Amino acid sequence: MDVRAGELYRRGKRIKVQQQPMQILLALLERPGDVVTRDELREKIWPSDTFVDFEHSLNTAIKKLRQALGDRANKSKYVETLPRRGYRFLPAVEANEASAQAPSAGGGSKEGAEGRVFALLAEGGTECVLAPVDGRAFEEWRKLMNLSDDVGISMMITQHRLLLLEAGKPVRLLGRDATTGWSEVRILEGEHYGKTALVEKKSLQAVKSGAKAQN
Repeated sequence: MDVRAGELYRRGKRIKVQQQPMQILLALLERPGDVVTRDELREKIWPSDTFVDFEHSLNTAIKKLRQALGDRANKSKYVETLPRRGYRFLPAVEANEASAQAPSAGGGSKEGAEGRVFALLAEGGTECVLAPVDGRAFEEWRKLMNLSDDVGISMMITQHRLLLLEAGKPVRLLGRDATTGWSEVRILEGEHYGKTALVEKKSLQAVKSGAKAQN
């Protein structure tokens, strides 16, 4: 699977997967063989300020995920349903080291920090951290900032190339982006769960072992 592109490969065929089904799959793959409850999925993928029919949205996303995997609810090989509890990913998971590493992880991050969970820290007076999704988005954002082009910045946010991340939410450090010098992180909660983005080092606050943010 290619998390960045939102694609699965099944029998050599590329299958496009929508955002919420992919987020659910990522949540299940974090704990293969364990039950991931419906409440846990709600907390990760549907923030408290999101006003949707959660039950319908979750059931629809699970159905689409099963379609992408070629799975069936009544005879599941991949995603097992535990009525009124949650879901479990059945097969054993093997990590592909080449794809698991961030492309720029060798860019000089503090030794031993990769893989650790941090909480996002916003600047004084703000509640969110602005995070470009990659180096190209970073350069475009900087250019728009220099031009004071608020409309262009708003368009980047609308197109999800510049993410608004809530302060205090957990992220996992993947490495340092060699082009920008910023830290590449994976988002572990909220609307953009599972995506990667770039944040300044000063926006990362260490999370104590065993804290709730460690998913």
